[in-house]
Amino acid sequence: MNYRKIIFADNAGNSRAPMAAELLKESTLKHPIDVQARGIVVLFPEPLNQKAEAVLISNGITLENYMSSQLEEEDFAQDTLIIVMESGDKQKILDMFEHAIPENVQILTELVGEELEIMNPYGGTLQAYGICYETLSKSIKKLAAILHEI
Repeated sequence: MNYRKIIFADNAGNSRAPMAAELLKESTLKHPIDVQARGIVVLFPEPLNQKAEAVLISNGITLENYMSSQLEEEDFAQDTLIIVMESGDKQKILDMFEHAIPENVQILTELVGEELEIMNPYGGTLQAYGICYETLSKSIKKLAAILHEI
């Protein structure tokens, strides 16, 4: 399947999803892909988590004026891949969205052949966000290689 859009989705859409999206945007891909981040439950738009922002900046990535946005029915299309961080998030999306295409909603680590899911650093230390970033970085490199083969 040749995806034209990839949406990373996590709980509030203000830490793991935007970090993953920015990491993939930094990758060299064979085909142009629209990469976005969404929250599964966004009651109101929130800026990027401060600790996630600090980790991105320390790794040379600046994400200005980011505000989380809700994953919506319009986001589901045949050429759109929704990538989540945890199995519970995948099930939540499939339950919440009538137009969700089950094979187009994937867990990042499963997709790239890793065993452990991406931990949620929310409420943790800056170091926890740093570990989350490093884990995401490795997984996104593998994802970029897979996308390059498609």
